Amino acid sequence: MNGLDLLILAITVLALAYALYGGRLARLWGIDPARKTPARDLEDGMEYVPSSPSVVFGHEFASIAGAGPINGPIIAAMFGWVPVLLWLLLGAIFFGAVHDFAALYTSVRNKGKSIGSLIELYAGKTGKRLFLVFVWLFSILIIGAFADIVADAFSGFGPGGEPIKTNAQVASASLFFIAAAVGMGFLIYRKKTSGLASGIIAVDLLVFCIVLGLFFPIFLSKDLWLLVVFGYIFISSVVPVWSLGQPRNYLNFFLLIAMILAAFIGVVFTRPQMSIPPFTGFSVNGNLLFPGLFITIACGAISGFHSMVVTGTVSRQIENEWHILPISYGSMLLETLVAVLALIAVASLARDGVLPREAPPVVFATAVSGFLRQLGFPDEVSFSIVSLAVSSFVFTTLDTVARLGRLSFQELFTCGTAEAPLNAGPEHVDSGYAGPEHAESGYAGPEHAGPSGDRGKTFPAFLRRIMGTKPVSALCTLLPAYLLAILGYQNIWALFGAANQLLAAFTLLVCALFLKQSRRGTAVLIVPTFIMLAVTYSSLAITAGTKIGLLIRGNFNPGVDGFQLSIALALLVVGILVGLSCLSKLFSKNPANGTAGEIP
Repeated sequence: MNGLDLLILAITVLALAYALYGGRLARLWGIDPARKTPARDLEDGMEYVPSSPSVVFGHEFASIAGAGPINGPIIAAMFGWVPVLLWLLLGAIFFGAVHDFAALYTSVRNKGKSIGSLIELYAGKTGKRLFLVFVWLFSILIIGAFADIVADAFSGFGPGGEPIKTNAQVASASLFFIAAAVGMGFLIYRKKTSGLASGIIAVDLLVFCIVLGLFFPIFLSKDLWLLVVFGYIFISSVVPVWSLGQPRNYLNFFLLIAMILAAFIGVVFTRPQMSIPPFTGFSVNGNLLFPGLFITIACGAISGFHSMVVTGTVSRQIENEWHILPISYGSMLLETLVAVLALIAVASLARDGVLPREAPPVVFATAVSGFLRQLGFPDEVSFSIVSLAVSSFVFTTLDTVARLGRLSFQELFTCGTAEAPLNAGPEHVDSGYAGPEHAESGYAGPEHAGPSGDRGKTFPAFLRRIMGTKPVSALCTLLPAYLLAILGYQNIWALFGAANQLLAAFTLLVCALFLKQSRRGTAVLIVPTFIMLAVTYSSLAITAGTKIGLLIRGNFNPGVDGFQLSIALALLVVGILVGLSCLSKLFSKNPANGTAGEIP
């Protein structure tokens, strides 16, 4: 089979899924274009900002894509292209896109609340506190890992001190992107530039930044780039989202689209062969198909990280409920297309069924530049542009996660925990409870200490006041992540997939609770929820069992294996506690936290 046939099959299936299954979900859940959204109801110029659907789609797609849909399929190709393709298509349609749609819809119908606040509303404050700690730790892991990846990709010098021009070009263009993003934010939100004009300006700025990066590379060491990266994401995490994060994602959206088009054109005209077996086995190099495939491929199939994006930022920018379907379900399916292109890329570079050994971003860039070379494009330029696109979107993920990690930490100490009362009736479920004085505005006074007013017994008021500020919350999130980046992320990378899918299971559970209380049908979420819980618990249990086995045999490394074991056990315990809390509410006879009734 060649890559073009596979690509046509994927596009056809995804397009039909959007029109048929996505449309069915919109009707089932009662999408109402006439309903006032949180962005309009709570507009504050900071987080609640009604935005053009094209801008929000670009922000959403750039935030969720990153390097995830490239890394996962390329690594999982060891099982063969058939299981990878099946999980990408079926997972995206019935798991990932449903997960993203449900999360965004639930948050919009609850005043743009974060997933942690939604867990408190429907499962109780203990579940929320556990979840916020989980999200904060998860954010630290992602930031530490991705910052190390970005710094390595930007490093202008190799191990022997030799200059690496491509890396320096990528780094330079990325810095120009940041400056351009500030200008875009000013044009869109202060000058009210139209969507068409914004798109034209964005493309022009994108080309200008790439050209400047190619001609004016910046050569810095990896250690210096780490400092620059963390300095940037600190600023980005505390300033208004419209001023930097959103317009930067908007610019990167066009770059990602250009990369997708380049890969698409290359596949169409070169028709690369799938040079790997359709299926290699249920166990490959010690990796089991279950749960390994479903943990390795997250972005592109289902990713819990998406829920942090859609409930932490996107739900507060939706100006019309009708935009929820394309922004959530649509962007997830487009991400799946990127993952399919990554699968075709790695399969095209395989020789005699042996996969290339380079890092996934390098494999993808090599394959796409190879496609373009056959069409007459200069190899060095095309490789640099594709590498720039991949690195830029890892940077975008950092941008988003830094803000979400800061918000989660802030919610632990501020009135962000003061959402709807635990005994709220149906009148509070869709209308929300907290006004604009949420966590983003900082500390709101001791009277808002917590749902039951007991948070002051645990933390003194002055400590909550300090810890609840944006700068301190950001520092408490970024400092441990910086230490992790210095120490190296490789020793915990294998646990990222499990943590990510555990987050997806939590999100599906809380969305099911909302749908149950609002009487809008939970059946479409039940099967994905239980499958993701089974995948996550199995993966964490296997990891913990492997490390305990090493301990028994005397081959245990306390620094590496001990760290992995402690994280695996912590995630497993938290996952079971939160899962049981949500499941007990889901299968109880009475609706969660209130009286049954149709949400108005």
